[in-house]
Amino acid sequence: MAITGVVLFGYVLGHMAGNLQVFLGPEAINAYGKFLHEFLHGTGIWIVRVVLSASVVLHVGAAWSLTATSVRARPVGYKLVARRESTYASRTMRWGGPLILLFLVYHLLDLTIGRANPGFVPGDVYRNLVAGFQRPVVAAFYIVAMLALALHLQHGVWSMLQTLGASHPRYDAWRKRAATAFAVVVCGGFIAVPLAILAGVVR
Repeated sequence: MAITGVVLFGYVLGHMAGNLQVFLGPEAINAYGKFLHEFLHGTGIWIVRVVLSASVVLHVGAAWSLTATSVRARPVGYKLVARRESTYASRTMRWGGPLILLFLVYHLLDLTIGRANPGFVPGDVYRNLVAGFQRPVVAAFYIVAMLALALHLQHGVWSMLQTLGASHPRYDAWRKRAATAFAVVVCGGFIAVPLAILAGVVR
């Protein structure tokens, strides 16, 4: 779960940075989109898609396995639950993951395939983003999904670093701060795009 997390965390950070090019204008983000599709003569984007798809499947499989192990270890719940060690982010991982998966399916239909975007034009990334997020319901769903992603990232990065050995009382506080900072930066970067479009800053 930690190893696939590294892949997925790296992807969302890169994807967020790419999305922010919408603030540089149509030429910049459309050139970026063209580069992604032409990298390695079109093979590069398929390599990324295969790696990402495999990582998602393995990540979900690991989450399912951990949940099943947890249930088998204690089939009868506690009569009194005192959440002294868990955080809100850790307690929402099980519903946050499915919400993010549901969003991912819609996001692909909206901005990659175009079936859910009435203003979709193949290759025109700028136009597709504006057409998609001009719909308040779509923008709201995107923002809610990004908030769920932020919680997922905050606990996920913290847990991943612990799993990979970066756990010591001397720098555990820094690990927590790093996880929170990563989640805030990624979430803020993603949410900035629909908010700017709704506000008319990007049109």
